[in-house]
Amino acid sequence: MSIGKTRAFSWTACLTLSLGIVAVASAQSVPTPAAPQSGQAKPAILLETLSWDEAEHILTADTVVVIALGAESKEHGRHLQLNNDFLMAEYLKKRVLAAAPQNVVVAPTINYSFYPAFLEYPGSTSVSIDTARTMITDIVHSLAHYGPRRFYILNTGISTLRPLAQAAAGLAKDNILLRYTDLTKDDPVEKKVRQSGGTHADEIETSMMLYIAPETVRMNRAIRDLNPDQPGGLTRDPNGKGTYSTTGAWGDPTLATREKGQAVVESLVATILKDIDELRRASLSTTPSVSQ
Repeated sequence: MSIGKTRAFSWTACLTLSLGIVAVASAQSVPTPAAPQSGQAKPAILLETLSWDEAEHILTADTVVVIALGAESKEHGRHLQLNNDFLMAEYLKKRVLAAAPQNVVVAPTINYSFYPAFLEYPGSTSVSIDTARTMITDIVHSLAHYGPRRFYILNTGISTLRPLAQAAAGLAKDNILLRYTDLTKDDPVEKKVRQSGGTHADEIETSMMLYIAPETVRMNRAIRDLNPDQPGGLTRDPNGKGTYSTTGAWGDPTLATREKGQAVVESLVATILKDIDELRRASLSTTPSVSQ
């Protein structure tokens, strides 16, 4: 064998030996996946990011399933976008994930529901109360089939409270707890910062969006629109049934500030996280109720 061939053989042998050592070391360094343990505390996770077999280990009797509910096509005056509630729901969902409470799975956001009060304003969309109730019930039943018995709706509407209450009552018969955010409950922080009345695209909701998604708020288009409250939804007809509103807002969004929004949003997030923790600890014999 010539000197050149000897050197080539030696280099090849060394390379082969080195690659073999690296392969062995790499194989030894790969950890063996641990089998999921039933009842083990897990951080909050997005259901949609899992494969079905991963979901099988996560959806247990100890799991709380959180479902955000926010209209993606519903008027909010001339200064806020149609997807206002959806943006709020997505934001609250992210805050729940960031807080990472134990054994919480966040399901995909529901972007349609019962919003009959806004249909005179183009782009607004609503389903019937029966459809809204059935949609929630069917989604919950589907996920409960895999183990979970506790569900929390991150609710961003007012008219949605009726179908949610009906769904909770029906699910209780199957020993499933459904609770949800009720924005009509008094919040001491909101009462402290509020300067005017109204409930829709008003001072408070606009302030919240200045904190959550300021790029979506057009304050140059915000005007006071706070006519007397009348039975029914909002109406563009001054002689129509309901509360007259030319803009689709009911309140005074011109008073909105980011500072007010921050105070109200942080208070709401704290309440939601408290509600979820209480639901996680609740006995299944407890009668479902709205969040406190």
